[in-house]
Amino acid sequence: MPSEMPQPAFVLVRPQMGENIGAAARAMWNFGLDRMRVVAPRDGWPNPAAVAMASGAGRLLDEARLVEDVTEAVADCHYVLATTARVRGLTKPVLSPERAMQETAQRIVAGERVAVLFGPERSGLENEDVARANAIINVPVNPEFASLNLAQCVLLTAYEWRRAQGGIEAERMDMAKAVWAEQVEIEKLADHYEERLGQAGFFFPEAKAENMKVNLRNMWSRMPLTRADVQMFHGVLRQMVRWKERGD
Repeated sequence: MPSEMPQPAFVLVRPQMGENIGAAARAMWNFGLDRMRVVAPRDGWPNPAAVAMASGAGRLLDEARLVEDVTEAVADCHYVLATTARVRGLTKPVLSPERAMQETAQRIVAGERVAVLFGPERSGLENEDVARANAIINVPVNPEFASLNLAQCVLLTAYEWRRAQGGIEAERMDMAKAVWAEQVEIEKLADHYEERLGQAGFFFPEAKAENMKVNLRNMWSRMPLTRADVQMFHGVLRQMVRWKERGD
């Protein structure tokens, strides 16, 4: 059974190769989407090549709705988006994938059903398909090579859907069992280096010494140090001092 999470339906219009349908299913499931509709696939349905390519996402193919035309595919939807890289000569809103999925998310929260149309590999959607859509999704690709593989377009759109759900962190730090150093630990590290560098005559000439110490403290404060980092820096300095004292 499809998941209960509200989401758009991805409609593959007259897809030509089973491998691309399978890859599209895999791309959808990568981002938690499992509402696939397939319009008049060229090589028939079910398609063994699609199943092989789908890998762990074969369930999407088993549960996909097979329909004869775009009209049937979007009949139960309130809002339809059509993906295309070409200028169509049609008066319609043209949205980036990011904006399109933000709009999709807002409409789904409001209780609407949304479909996204993806065209066949060779030529993309026909104008009569696009005419049934409320808006166009235009991917900002290289104008000299605007053709996107079907599964790539599905993947890109599915990723933007996931972003619209707030499910993607812009940045994170994997700590690998480490913990951040506390300020008191960094302060002691700075004291250690300042003391040893002073003994080594680093802060010269004396007129610039205070400013050099401030810059050194500022450097430590800018560094995102873990407790292990602090211990390592202490160890490096101790070993250098021991080496110097041995006279090697």
